[in-house]
Order: sequence, then structure tokens, then C-alpha cells
Amino acid sequence: MSRVIFHLDMDAFYASVEQRDRPDWRGKPVIVGAPADRRGVVCAASYEARRFGVHSAMPSRTAARLCPEGIFVTPRMEAYREESRLIMKIVAATGAVIQQVSVDEAYLDFSTLIAESDPDTALLAALPIARALKQKIRTERRLTASIGIGGNKLIAKLASDYGKPDGLCLIPERDKTLFLRPLPVSTLHGVGHVTAETLRKQGLLTIGDLQDHPGDLRALVGSFAPVLAAFALGNDDRPLDLDTFSKSIGAETTFERDTDSRPILRATLQEQASEIAAKLHRENLSARTVQIKVRYGDFTTLTRHLSLADPLHTPADIYRIACLILGRHRLVTRPLRLLGITVSSLGLPTTQLLFDFLGEIR
Repeated sequence: MSRVIFHLDMDAFYASVEQRDRPDWRGKPVIVGAPADRRGVVCAASYEARRFGVHSAMPSRTAARLCPEGIFVTPRMEAYREESRLIMKIVAATGAVIQQVSVDEAYLDFSTLIAESDPDTALLAALPIARALKQKIRTERRLTASIGIGGNKLIAKLASDYGKPDGLCLIPERDKTLFLRPLPVSTLHGVGHVTAETLRKQGLLTIGDLQDHPGDLRALVGSFAPVLAAFALGNDDRPLDLDTFSKSIGAETTFERDTDSRPILRATLQEQASEIAAKLHRENLSARTVQIKVRYGDFTTLTRHLSLADPLHTPADIYRIACLILGRHRLVTRPLRLLGITVSSLGLPTTQLLFDFLGEIR
């Protein structure tokens, strides 16, 4: 059986939803995130805004300088989640095995549905399915998606990035190493900034450089070397992750002015704990790890976490643990620009009570 994997990626999802719902914004630079005159960051930018250099995670004030005509829109997360649900319902109708990666991204495995033993024949047989899926999303949701088709997750993901927006790219097995050669090493899954810099210092700038490298990559990247070498040749045996649980749930707040006011910080943590607990309740989950994130005025960012023997899911428990971490690690030694909570190690809730040695931090 030949593997046939799709990677579906909605185009500028948040911004595209806003442009669809506000037809007068179509063709204009839409920036979803904090207002231009407030502290905060860009969550998403339309392709019109991206031409000005605007991108996600950029401070909104910077985006406003780069794109003075940008239309700043407050995120409507519930609307995006509902749109995602409707899109994934269309995707599920294909009969594929699905790994939803985020609200606007998913892998689809058609391997058992396409009865072709030759890998490239199987991939070509998938093209009509991809075209029909793109058209159905366009017709029913009035949004565009880019789809990449490959023999594994790595190749399918890279294919979906090629030709966006509204792209459709198939990379045959016979051509995958040639396709990869000119791409930067940072394109490969698992190659972050540190690894890319290590490779750059050795003259390994492109994936082609990795393919041609005669030495042992373990001296450069340690135990990641065999995986990196395989990825450079377009080989990836990772299965779809069918765990439907969220990996983590979080909330964070960027303050209008840096603050170390205890009442403000406590109120912020209580609000975040309530928001996270509501999400846990909706997904019927509990958490065993709580993480605190703080960012100071000079953008120094710290995270600290605590893992528990028993799961927790109530606002009061999440708040108490957050306060414990904040106090134990003395994180409020100066005013904070940002404060956030994330819970992880998620699973089904239990009726066990949180152990009672945790006291409220002054």
C-alpha cells in the first residue's frame, strides 16, 4: 500500500474570515490582533497586509508603521473556531484519516482509500479528490485552502506552502529530493534557529547541502542526525497523530502599562484561570501541569511550571497553583508587560481533590 498524505492549510484564515464577512474589506490589508494604538501583537494578516511586511506575532504598533492603511480587527476566536468546525466537517466527509493540527490546518491520510501499489500513481489518483475538496470549501464556506500532496507528512506540508494562496501542489516520490535541494535547511521539520545556525557555520545552508554532506551529522546535531538525514532526502515515517485531545490550553494578557500591582496581577490570574477552566470543561479535560509566563518591559520572558500528582480543572485550583509558582520563583521583582497561564499534561478529569498543602500566596 502506498502512502497518500494531504496537508490542508486555510489561507490567512482569521483575516480571510473577516474579509468574507465584511465584503468591503476584500482586497484591503486586514490585520487581526490588538489595535494599532495598544500594546499587543498581530494574530494574523491578510495577504494584502503581508506585502507591507506585516506578519503574525509582530507588535501591532510596528504593523501600523509598516502598513498605515491597515484595517485592525479585534480577534473573534469563537467565530474562527465555529468556522473551523464547519470546514473540518467538510474534510471528514472525504473519508480520510484526519489529524487536525490547529483551527486552520490538518493532515489527511488517503492511503487505504486509494488502491494503487505504485507510489506516484497513487499520488496522481488523489489529485481529483484535492480539487473537489478545495472547490467544496470555496463553494460552501467562501474561503480558499491550499493543499499539498505527498508520500509523507514532511513532503505534504512543504507542498502546501508552495504556491499559496489557493495552491494545489503534488510532489511525486521520484522528484522529492530534487524539490528539496534548493530549500533552506530551516524548512525541515525540527530545524529551529539554533540548529540552523549550527549548520550554517559548517556551510550547510540548503537541504541540498545536507544531501551532499559526506560527514557524520551527529557531531553537529547529536541524536537528531539520523532523522535530519532522512528528512533531507524527503523520507518521513511519522504516522498521523490521532490523539484528539488538546496538547495545552492557555491565556495571557499584555498590560496597557507595565505593572507590579498585586491586585491587578491577582485579578488577571483569576480571569485567566476562569477562562482556562471553562475550556477544560468544554473539552471534558483536566490538567496536571501549570505554567506561568511573564514578560518584563525589556521583553525578557520567563516561564516556570509545576507538575502535580493529581489532575485539576477548577478556576480556584488553577489560580492557586499559578500564584504558588509566581511567588515561589519570585517572578514579580519588577513591573510586568505580560502575564499568562498555560495548562498541559491534559487528560480525562477525575473526582480526586487537589492536595491541600497549596496555600494562597501573598
